[in-house]
Amino acid sequence: MVHGKINKTTPNFLLTLVALPAVIQTVLMLVNGNLGTGVAIMGAFGLLRFRSMQCKPEEMISLFTAFAIGLATSAGYLGIAAVFVIIMAILMFGFSSLTHGAFNLQHKELKITVPESVNFSTEFDDLFEKYTSSHEMVGVKTTNMGSLYRLTYDVVLRNSNDSQDFINELRMRNGNLEIALGIFPENAE
Repeated sequence: MVHGKINKTTPNFLLTLVALPAVIQTVLMLVNGNLGTGVAIMGAFGLLRFRSMQCKPEEMISLFTAFAIGLATSAGYLGIAAVFVIIMAILMFGFSSLTHGAFNLQHKELKITVPESVNFSTEFDDLFEKYTSSHEMVGVKTTNMGSLYRLTYDVVLRNSNDSQDFINELRMRNGNLEIALGIFPENAE
């Protein structure tokens, strides 16, 4: 949870940070000093992680969990596999229910297109103060052959019910050009 307080993150990444040590510990406990099996497991982990299609953190922890369960059952540790399944299910469901309310005010990505004549560094400051609890410009890109700027912000809205009012006031300032407000991409981590 310390990582979530210090850095921008998602509940899924925090779940991965909590669950991954349990998966690794179970795998290491199953190999228990067998050098050949340890090297094979290390190779399989490498293949699973680096040869798989890029996926979300919660999908990756599910893959590693399935890997550990498969290792336990193939080694004949059916009891350990059953207990591990139950512990991981409780951990995943428990973490999901605990973090559901804690992440209602999540980071959103705001993209605003403005004409090149607009001083974008200060134009929207009063609106950000009114509607957001935090905001940070994360990118500026020229579009339409340099006649427009696309500004990208990381914002946390004070009240998610005010998002339409926020967008309407932004539209009045940017000459009714394109504005997009959505969930901040997870690959920003």
